[in-house]
Amino acid sequence: MATANTVPAPRTAPSRASLAVLRSEARLFLREPGSLFWILAFPTVLLTILGLIPSFREHDDALGGRRVIDLYVPVAVLLAMIMAGLQAMPPVLTGYRERGILRRMSTTPVRPSAVLGAQIVLHGAAALGSTLLVMAVGRIAFGVRLPGQPFGYLLGLLLAVACVLALGALVCAVSRTTKIAAAIGSAVFFLMMFTAGVWVPVQVMPDVLRHIVQVTPFGAASQVLDRAATGAWPSWAYLGVVALWTVLAAAGAIRTFRWE
Repeated sequence: MATANTVPAPRTAPSRASLAVLRSEARLFLREPGSLFWILAFPTVLLTILGLIPSFREHDDALGGRRVIDLYVPVAVLLAMIMAGLQAMPPVLTGYRERGILRRMSTTPVRPSAVLGAQIVLHGAAALGSTLLVMAVGRIAFGVRLPGQPFGYLLGLLLAVACVLALGALVCAVSRTTKIAAAIGSAVFFLMMFTAGVWVPVQVMPDVLRHIVQVTPFGAASQVLDRAATGAWPSWAYLGVVALWTVLAAAGAIRTFRWE
């Protein structure tokens, strides 16, 4: 009796579906001028405004001969990440869940996780794109040196992006509606802005406050980027703080996230 050879069907459909979701989400993302401005443009605009203050361009012995504007480049970089992960991403995903889009997708070949993955990729890429813009403007307009330890700086950037996206996913997980997501996201957003040094650079905070801030994800990330910018390898302690917050936030998001 002849037997027919059975050829397994290629498992390319899920990949194609995920790419289709990514393209669709990218088009929707590019149609949101508000998100694009706050993530891509606002950190650079803020850096430019601060750089136009004459005293911020003067070398200060209390800062080791550096200028205030030198300290604000890493801060502006972190600001872009915070905007992407805590302000832009949570309302989108929570809105999809609130409208039942994720639940309906669970009955199709396209899994809801494809939307989550697409949002993480898009907002992470936007944050990194804003980083390049901030560093370019800082260098060209105000003579801020490029990171003296590029590999340490890149490691710090990737950890910080992973951390903020994990925090954003956690905000989505614990928020049942877009209003709750906006409220929680805004509260965490302003706290993270402070610890990142947006209002006062971490390096010039009072000792007690600085020690407290340095155990927060973006206080530690600010120290990592600042140290790498000066040419030294970032402290493993600060890298460990950012990594620990990333793991905790991701674990919390995985444990509590619901598609409907």
